[in-house]
Amino acid sequence: MKKLLTKKELIAFEEEIADCFNKAMIKAPVHLYNGNENNMLSVFKHINKNDWVLCSWRNHYQCLLKGVPKKQLKTDILAGRSISLCYKKYKIISSGIVAGVLPIAVGIALDIKNKNKSNKVFCFMGDMTSETGVAHECIKYCINKKLPIHFIIEDNSKSVCTITREVWGLNKLTYEDIVNKYITFYKYDGSKYPHAGSGKRIQF
Repeated sequence: MKKLLTKKELIAFEEEIADCFNKAMIKAPVHLYNGNENNMLSVFKHINKNDWVLCSWRNHYQCLLKGVPKKQLKTDILAGRSISLCYKKYKIISSGIVAGVLPIAVGIALDIKNKNKSNKVFCFMGDMTSETGVAHECIKYCINKKLPIHFIIEDNSKSVCTITREVWGLNKLTYEDIVNKYITFYKYDGSKYPHAGSGKRIQF
């Protein structure tokens, strides 16, 4: 297993991207991480080189921890591709479509099982995505079919400018208290950056 980047290195990369965004060097949306570095490092200790990683357009940490070189990642972000960073070589797929990667993750996991391969799929989603019908169907299917997949639900308690629990009228989310080999759920404070952009320049 390769050596993972440190928490300090992850934070420094996002701060560098935020600075580029504030200087109008990026003419496309970015979704920046903060506050979940320890959680991410903990998850990636279980992810191997040949495993697939699928995630939303909040994807910089996944790309870095999966092995995408910083220079290449920054170049692609500056080119406006942060919303859909995909690297076949590193087995990582991301999408700006809400729940867009979930059915793809299921398909990859089913293919792995059918071919008796030993690798696995790790699929990241936000708290609001985890409450969609697509998420519930995908998770249920994978558990029932015993597919080689693990879902990581990252809860920052918001979706764009809305609060997930208030939208659905929930005291706690569906998967909040579930602990099994298919689901990891964690809460984090991502208030350093807004849902989109850096907070210092108009997004669009």
